[in-house]
Amino acid sequence: MNLMPHLIVAPILLPLLTAAIMLLLGEKHRPLKARLNLVSTLIGLGISVLLLLWTRQQAIPASIGVYLPSNWQVPFGIALVVDHLSALMLVLTGIIASCALMFAMARWDRAGASFHALFQIQLMGLYGAFLTADLFNLFVFFEVLLAASYGLMLHGSGKARVSAGLHYISINLLASSLFLIGAALIYGVTGTLNMADLALKIPLVPEADRGLLHAGAAILAIAFLAKAGMWPLNFWLVPAYSSASAPVAALFAIMTKVGIYTVLRLWTLLFSGQAGASAYFAGDWLIYGGMATIVCAAIAILAAQRLERMASLSILVSAGILLSAVGFAQPNLTAAALFYLVSSTLALSALFLLAELIERSRSSADLVLEDDAEPQPSLAESSTPPRGSNLDDEQKVVVGQIIPWTMAFLGLSFIACALLIIGMPPLSGFIGKLSLLNALLNPMGLGNATDEPISTAAWSLLALLILSGLASLIAFSRMGIQRFWTPLERESPILRRIECLPIVLLLGLCVVLTIKAEPVLRYTQAAADTLNNPERYVMAVIGTRPVPSPEARAATPEVQP
Repeated sequence: MNLMPHLIVAPILLPLLTAAIMLLLGEKHRPLKARLNLVSTLIGLGISVLLLLWTRQQAIPASIGVYLPSNWQVPFGIALVVDHLSALMLVLTGIIASCALMFAMARWDRAGASFHALFQIQLMGLYGAFLTADLFNLFVFFEVLLAASYGLMLHGSGKARVSAGLHYISINLLASSLFLIGAALIYGVTGTLNMADLALKIPLVPEADRGLLHAGAAILAIAFLAKAGMWPLNFWLVPAYSSASAPVAALFAIMTKVGIYTVLRLWTLLFSGQAGASAYFAGDWLIYGGMATIVCAAIAILAAQRLERMASLSILVSAGILLSAVGFAQPNLTAAALFYLVSSTLALSALFLLAELIERSRSSADLVLEDDAEPQPSLAESSTPPRGSNLDDEQKVVVGQIIPWTMAFLGLSFIACALLIIGMPPLSGFIGKLSLLNALLNPMGLGNATDEPISTAAWSLLALLILSGLASLIAFSRMGIQRFWTPLERESPILRRIECLPIVLLLGLCVVLTIKAEPVLRYTQAAADTLNNPERYVMAVIGTRPVPSPEARAATPEVQP
């Protein structure tokens, strides 16, 4: 018996069971709940890795796994599907959740009630959104993850956090209402909400109902794009993410990717080149809306004064790049965008965690101005230079000071995050942006010449990739000078190993991503090819049959060879 298809439902059931156990434990036994949370999260990550390896090793179309929880035939029953893209998002979610949780265990999990239960419910919603194969259950999992995120957003209290959290809740409730309206319109036209079944029925929609279908799709897109952070629907994101506690903000770095994943999944499946009159519906809106997001976020990042706000704006820059890349509907560009998605999400999660430690270093002691410090003796006052001193060009004593390891760790980690987000060599951020530039200049791939000129939209996105990187370079350089090169003497902050370990792991994975860029790009290329050939997904889902009951198997006569 092949157990791999049954693992598809495990990432959903595991956090659900863990959250139930934590609620039974109550508010006591916090250390036990923290350990249980971490063990469950790591097991979920392990299951996600197994699913990724399974999809990678299987030949197409067997690489698309389908599980029918209710054991009913599609489209009447619930279906869960794992393919290259969903497996990649599961692993990315598990990695970020594990690192955010380790960071939270230092102190943040004790800042409010039910943190660990909410964390597991959030994971359940995220995993379910990546695995579900119909719009109704997508809405259900969206609401599950949003309900948990409301509690996590307000975790730790504080005026700024509560104010931003209320705006966050209001916007997401409105987006959920639009989700329901859009799904209802699509169901009224097609009579189904299963994604594979929708891909079959959308080309057959009568011309008289085509406008209603497009209206439903547009309303649905507004809900997804608000969650993905497209301009002008992203005004809520920066205040909310900047005010959240560090581990929650790090986990929220994957939240915008849920919206982008949903847009990518539905747009390539329902409005592909096989969708008849609806083929590539609203593709230009994705391209130019993404470019507008890049422009606005890049300008705003130049004015940012807080590291948390810079990280939030960097999320918007990456969201704009990904949405624009999706709109081109080119497999090579989609593959490069998926690689960039993984690299940027890991780096941004690390930056949110790092931001708290850097700000803590600024407030770890009263800052002493250089003018108030005791003057160092000169050669005229002392014939023996102080220990550890050197002489400058004017033969004056320069007193050396050993750099504490904590400040060295924070500085090196900040440089690594900056290089990854800007897209400078030698880390994976550079490979991701270089792959995007290459795909824009060679839409058919290297070695496949084409007579078609590069479009104006492609040139525009190429220029914005470079200019947004330049804006990030200026902003991060200024922030680094203010935080690390200021002429202020301060004590080194006290950091716990469990706070530093998640940052090391996230940045270490980016280094691994750099070294193993070729196999990862092959994987993302396979994911892009599957997305751009939606018939593979449709055949896998529609072709899955329920498992016969024991009575039905007993009633069926065996066929003799």
